[in-house]
This record gives sequence, structure tokens and C-alpha cells, in this order.
Amino acid sequence: MNKLGKSLPPLASLLPFEAAARLESFSRAAKELHLTQAAVSRQIRMLEEDLATRLFSRRNRAVYLTEDGRELWRVVSSALHNIGTGADRLRGASRRHRVVLLAQLCEAFYWLMPRLSTFHQRHPEIEINVVTTTQPLTDFDSHFDVALQSTGRASGASLLAFTAADEVFPVCSPGYLSPHQTRLTLQDLAPYTLLHYRATPPHQMEWESWLAVFGLTLDNGTKATHFNSYPMMLQAAVEGHGIALGWRRTASRLLESGALVRPCIESVPLPQAISVFTRQGLPERPETEALIQWLQEEMLNE
Repeated sequence: MNKLGKSLPPLASLLPFEAAARLESFSRAAKELHLTQAAVSRQIRMLEEDLATRLFSRRNRAVYLTEDGRELWRVVSSALHNIGTGADRLRGASRRHRVVLLAQLCEAFYWLMPRLSTFHQRHPEIEINVVTTTQPLTDFDSHFDVALQSTGRASGASLLAFTAADEVFPVCSPGYLSPHQTRLTLQDLAPYTLLHYRATPPHQMEWESWLAVFGLTLDNGTKATHFNSYPMMLQAAVEGHGIALGWRRTASRLLESGALVRPCIESVPLPQAISVFTRQGLPERPETEALIQWLQEEMLNE
């Protein structure tokens, strides 16, 4: 026989009772718990009926604990506090070996995921929770421990851990070029469709600024297709829709597999292309340090 279940009062009434006793107000307890005042009154009435005693004296819209109410409040308050402390301890234990890594969608998809297994092999005890975004850090309102985004994007109060280089060059499907023309000069680009990635605000090198490095401008008559997603633009290049600007870090696997080729030899190096941040105010943790060290090795030794 479950004697504990028979002796316990209605558990749903304990939180409203504790709040009303602490605040000495049904209406303030209702506001704190996001309930109606009628719901709080109903729960406390059920509790009083179950215990066969009055817990509050009601006078001119004010409520005061009776002697029995004060005794119950001491017991309930202590019990709820102990439960909350134990729950927090368990939550902390479950997060102890977890690190939340926030990454731009393109880096997460094309660069991070193919490599992340090497981190797990080195640190099997650490759980990496990868979260992706297309927005800058200042627009991300959820928790993260480490973040990876293009240098120059808004980072707010996040702490810079290190920056890494990259380079930008044209890429396209091998079938997009004619069989007898596998290498193009920059002047040869004019008849082809150029694929553009447009972000607001801009944070990656685009065709106009890339060509300007070589003293060239984009011809007004050049055919263009625009995308608001870098992965979508890169996939369009794979499918033969035109020539895109690829970043070595995110396009390298597609080049190695033959899904993409480099039609031009020109490339623009970016010494500080990508930045790794940690969230301000978080305590130092060996798990976070291990992830930053691994990212640094992977990104600086490529």
C-alpha cells in the first residue's frame, strides 16, 4: 500500500500555497505563477478541505497565515527549496560535459560536420551540441559556449579567442564549362552566369569586391542569379547553374570530390576571415578549452 500517496495533500496546490503564504496575497501569487487569482483561491481551498483546517485568515482583501498555515508553510517551503536545489544539481551534472557550439550554417554544414568526429575520438567524454544560425551573434538570444562566424560580423560582448585565414575563388560544376575550355581568364567570365550570395548586412566577399582586387568591374550585362543562402548558392554551382565565389574552407570537400572545379587560377587571400568567440561571463571549463584548442589546430593547420 502506498501510504505516502495517501498522506500527501494535493501536490498541485503546494506551489500556489507557498507563493500566497510568502507574498501574503492571492493576487500577487497568481501574477508570479502566471495563474488567475480565482485559480489560486481554488487550489488553496482544495488544500484546506484536504487538511480540514483553515490556512489563511481573509480580511478586507488581505490574507494572513493562521497558526496551522505558518506550520505548513515552513514544511512546504523547506521541501520545495530542497527539491529545487537537488534539481539544479542534477541539471548541472547533465551539462557538465556538454559544450554548445554556435556556427554559421555554411561552416557547420561544409566544414565542421566532416571533421567533428576527430574531436569525439580525442574527447569521447565531451558532448558537442552544434547550433546553427544565419544571423550575427548579437541577434542570437539562446545559450552558447563557443561561436564561429565571419570576421567583422557583429559580436557584441563576446570574447574573441582567435581568428583564422581563408581564401576566395570562383567555383563551378565541371560540366558547366564547355569541354574545350576548362580554364578561364577573368575576362572570359562575361558570358557566364555569376551566382551571388547577398546577406544583410553584407559579411562575405562578393563578386564586385572580388573583381576589384584585380582592377576589374562587373559588367552591367553579366547574367546573375542571387541567393540569400550561401549553401544554396554553392549547391546551385554544383548543379551547373553558374559560377559562384567559393571559400576554400567550405568548398574544399566539394573540390576534392570533383563536384566543383576552379575555372580560374585567381584567388583572394583573407588573413582574418573567420573568428572564434566565447560567451562573456561564463566560467572557464576544460571542456570549452578543449574545443577551442581543437578548432585552433584544425583551422590554423589547414
